[in-house]
Amino acid sequence: MAKSVKISKTMITRRERVARVLPTLKKLYPHAKCSLDFSSPLELIVATILSAQCTDERVNIVTKSLFKKYPTPRHYADAKPETLEEDIRSTGFYRNKAKSIQAMARALIDEHQGHVPQTMDQLVKLAGVGRKTANVVLGNAFGINAGVTVDTHVTRLSNRLGLTKHPSDAVKIEEDLIPIVPQEEWTMFSHLLIHHGRAVCKARSPDCPNCQLREDCPTGKKSMANA
Repeated sequence: MAKSVKISKTMITRRERVARVLPTLKKLYPHAKCSLDFSSPLELIVATILSAQCTDERVNIVTKSLFKKYPTPRHYADAKPETLEEDIRSTGFYRNKAKSIQAMARALIDEHQGHVPQTMDQLVKLAGVGRKTANVVLGNAFGINAGVTVDTHVTRLSNRLGLTKHPSDAVKIEEDLIPIVPQEEWTMFSHLLIHHGRAVCKARSPDCPNCQLREDCPTGKKSMANA
C-alpha cells in the first residue's frame, strides 16, 4: 500500500475537508471505538472473521460464550469442525468461517508461537484475514495505524463526502483516504465514519437536514439545494 503519492489540487481540497469534518465527528462521537467486544488480539481476529456478512451485535452475542470455550489458538485448532460450526452458526456462512478460524489458529501455532502477528504482511497471510481485518486488528488490538479500515459505512460516507472517486472498491478507497487523513487518525477515522453512518448518514435515508457535516458534504449540499 505504501507508495509515493503525487499531490494534486483535488487531493488538497479533500485533505482540507477531512481536517474540517474530523473535529466535528470527534465532538459528536467522543466515545467512538471498535464495536466488536474483545479482550485480546486473538479474540478480535476471530470476532472480525465472524463479522463478515453479519452484524457486530450478533457477533458479540456469539463471542460472549465462544471466547470462554476457546481461549487459545490450540482450542480452536483442536476443535471438531462440526462443533465449532454449531457454536458460530448464527453468524452465517458458518462452515467457511469455521474453516478459516481453524486454519488461522493452526498458522498461529505453527508459525507465530501462538501469538497474533503485528504486521500487515504476516496478518494477510492468515486464513480468513484480508486487509480490512488486518487493519482492524492492528489498529484496535495493537494501536498500530497501518491503514484505514474500509467497511460499507466508510465506503458510503467517503463517497458522499467526496473523499474518493471509487464507488465500491475498498482497496482503492483506502488508497484515496490514506494521503488525506493524518496517519495517527487512520483507525479512529473509520470508527467515526461508522458511528456517523449508523446514526445520521444512513444508506437509504440520510438525515441531511440535521447533519452537522452538511456544509462540508457535497452530497448534503446537493440534497438541500434540491429539497
